[in-house]
Amino acid sequence: MSIDKTSAAPDTPGDHVVANPEAAKAAVTVVDPRLLVREQGFAGYVTEFKRKMKSGDLGSIPVVVGLAVIWIIFQSLNSNFLTAGNLSDMSVAMVGTGMIAVGIVFVLLLGEIDLSVGSVSGVAGAGFAVLNVTNGMNEWLAFVLAIVTGTVAGALHGFFFAKIGVPAFAVTLAGLLFWNGFMLQVLGDNGTINLDPDGVVAQLTSYYFSDVAAAYGLAVVVTAGYFLSSFLGNRRREAAGVPSRPLSETIVRTALLAVLAFAVAIVFNQYKGLPLAVVIFIIVLLVTDFVLRRTAYGRKVFALGGSVEASRRAGINVELVRISVFAISGTFAAVGGLFIASKIAAANQGAGGGDLLMNAIAAAVIGGTSLFGGRGRTWNALLGVLVIVSIQYGLALEGIASPVQYMITGGVLLATVVIDAVTRKTQKTAGRA
Repeated sequence: MSIDKTSAAPDTPGDHVVANPEAAKAAVTVVDPRLLVREQGFAGYVTEFKRKMKSGDLGSIPVVVGLAVIWIIFQSLNSNFLTAGNLSDMSVAMVGTGMIAVGIVFVLLLGEIDLSVGSVSGVAGAGFAVLNVTNGMNEWLAFVLAIVTGTVAGALHGFFFAKIGVPAFAVTLAGLLFWNGFMLQVLGDNGTINLDPDGVVAQLTSYYFSDVAAAYGLAVVVTAGYFLSSFLGNRRREAAGVPSRPLSETIVRTALLAVLAFAVAIVFNQYKGLPLAVVIFIIVLLVTDFVLRRTAYGRKVFALGGSVEASRRAGINVELVRISVFAISGTFAAVGGLFIASKIAAANQGAGGGDLLMNAIAAAVIGGTSLFGGRGRTWNALLGVLVIVSIQYGLALEGIASPVQYMITGGVLLATVVIDAVTRKTQKTAGRA
């Protein structure tokens, strides 16, 4: 066996020996081709799009196309489907389930599952009602305690999963049963507690900003915020010598977002105005997306979903991240439960039951979050819940019973999981998994 003396030579000043100058030069100049796309303008993005299609990296394209097809079908069946009133009602109705789905996205990024979110959401609504209505506690204090209850429940599940080693499926299934029983115990024999229609929780889904300036103002803020974020990000990349998007592309993307934002604003202003629930949901999506994509914590979550062992060797506190993710899931389950209680202005024994759990998980998966971990965004919750609520409202307008809704939603979920599985196989074949 021969030894490469060049590579074994000590690295002393002025004593750098290069065995293969051409290889060394290539090692310095090679750049990820995906980064060069931004310098090639729109032609580069066409090439990149083709590459993604071949490698199975479909992103949110299937769900966006599917949502468009669903809307076209239901609008053709009933002209009331795309009216301002129906769309506004859909946007408010989706927030409760959507909030829970945001928490599910975090758990799915680890490649795990949380079956307790439905029951935890019910406990939050019941807890608020008992503390505020029955015992006269201050609304805001009861509101905070209800959310903290979800956080503690989620952290407890995470503790048994991360520290004790109990599978997440088993822990959260036990949580589903336990918290459902706890909710029933808290509500007592009456089983239903009506909320103050003018109270904090009730206003979550009943309050609308009636001034047209509110919806248009939000559209301006979102559009301007996106442009500034993209523009400043490109400046930082240019300063660092990293390929960045051309200004023309940033302007086109901003223009498309502006069209969408102002179209939504027009729809809201044709009905009651901008719903408070939608504003809160958008803020939650922006904040959680920033946390996942722009912070060290978010990178740890993605890394853990990719490989637990590699994350541990990289110095990531695996147990702490796992516990925190389940705590986040419980927190958003509680928030979603309060929005659901707000929608019916009551807390009852049916809260957290029915198809809520399945819809929350389905929303995250249908929106594009992988069941296998390591891939997804909180915006997937918005897309997924839009699909589910669109199906529910469209079938309701046609007078079709719930069993058919379940079957159609189940079919859509299965199709999404199949696409996800096929995508992973295609990416493995392309060497990108």
